Formats: sequence, structure tokens, C-alpha cells
Amino acid sequence: MIPVWLTVTFLVTALLYSSVGFGGGSTYTALLVFSGLQISLVPILSLACNLTVTSTGTWKAQRAGLYKDSGVWPILACSVPAAFLGGLTPIDDRSLIILLGLSLLFAAAHLGWTSLLARSGDAELSVERPRGIAPVIGAGIGYLSGLVGIGGGIFLAPVLHLLSWNSPRKIAALATAYIAANSIAGLAGKTIALSATSDLSLLVAYWPLIPSVLIGSWIGHKFMLGVFPERLIKGVTAALILFVSVRLLLRAFGGS
Repeated sequence: MIPVWLTVTFLVTALLYSSVGFGGGSTYTALLVFSGLQISLVPILSLACNLTVTSTGTWKAQRAGLYKDSGVWPILACSVPAAFLGGLTPIDDRSLIILLGLSLLFAAAHLGWTSLLARSGDAELSVERPRGIAPVIGAGIGYLSGLVGIGGGIFLAPVLHLLSWNSPRKIAALATAYIAANSIAGLAGKTIALSATSDLSLLVAYWPLIPSVLIGSWIGHKFMLGVFPERLIKGVTAALILFVSVRLLLRAFGGS
């Protein structure tokens, strides 16, 4: 039986991340590393939870028409096969922890910055997106996401903001779809890669985490409707993942 603290922290993580358009895969992975689950199996469970959180958000964004003229399809066309290949690529435990810690550090910096300084609103931007950059963004971030076992939204969103790709609302919707698609591809790759070398039945005991993140994401989507200020949610989320990233990096480099 899994510890109660793990179920509760997964619910809170899903709540916080879904409220700002992310899935939470990077933090799920970190929490599972701390829980003692065999590290090679961590990305599979993390990606499954990630997909659970973002699938509903993607459906809602599609119904709201947020993918029209968002530039999502060229990015997804390259990210999905790249995430699958990343999932197939072997990675040792220490490298996984280091990459994950750095990913979380990057995510904390991005969320902290946007909670203080980023513009808000839904105004469309009339910019000339650089030709040919979408495949590069999709493939590069997709491969890294599949390798580490996260959705990649924490990398994609700041890049798109830097490029003034679209309105903040559409970028958040695009990141949600990106996470969902990469989670499917990375999950398939990791499952195939580990099916011959790891006991996947060990994951059955962790089934309560799926309904936990489903409930958390439902609450998080309600928060997106204005129950709490977006800056507050981003600030709290940034503090949470900064703490986890420091713990992971200390562990990887021999700290306490």
C-alpha cells in the first residue's frame, strides 16, 4: 500500500499545475523518486498521471477554439515521434535525477518570473513567426521530455512566450495539448523499453494516484476560472518545485 502523503501530494501537485496550464509530470517524477519506487519505473507512472491531468484541459481548450491559429500542429507533428524516441532511450538513474532537478529549477524560475512580471490577457498577437522553427522546438523539447519522463510544457511555454508566439491564454492551451501528446508518446516508448527488463506489475499498487490527480486537476481547472489570482497560484507552484529541485540536485551530487 502506498503512503497517504504520496496520494495527498499528488492531488495538490495536480491542483497547482493544472491551474496554470501544466500537467505536473516533473514534480510527480520527483515525488516518486523520493517515495522509493524503482527509478526505471518512475517515468511510466509519472506520464500516466500527466496524461490524466492534461487530457481534460486539452478537450476544454479545443471546445473553446483556443487551438485555431495557435501554431500547435507543426510543433506536435515533430514532438510526438521525438518523445517516443526519447522514451525508448535508456538513461541511468543519476542522469535522470540530475536532468529532472535541472528541469524543475528551470520551471521554478519561469513560473516565479511570470508571477511577478509577465503580461496577462487574451489579446491576439500579430507576429511573423520564424519559418521552420516549430519543428526544431517540437523535436528538441519532445525528445528531452520523453527521455526524462515529463510532458515538456515547462520547457515549451517559456520558449513560446520569449518568441511572442501568441496570447498567454493560447500559449497555455498549446502547452496543455503538447503535454498530453508527449505523455502518450513517451509513455508508449518507456513501456516498450522497460517491458523486457523491469517488473511493470509493481506499478499496480500505485493505482490510487490516478484518481487523486484527476480530482486535483478538476479543482485546479476551477481555480483557473478566477477563484484565486493567477499570480498567487504561480508563486506557490514555483516555491514548491524549487524546493523539490534543490532536494533532487543535492541527492544527485551527494548532499543531504
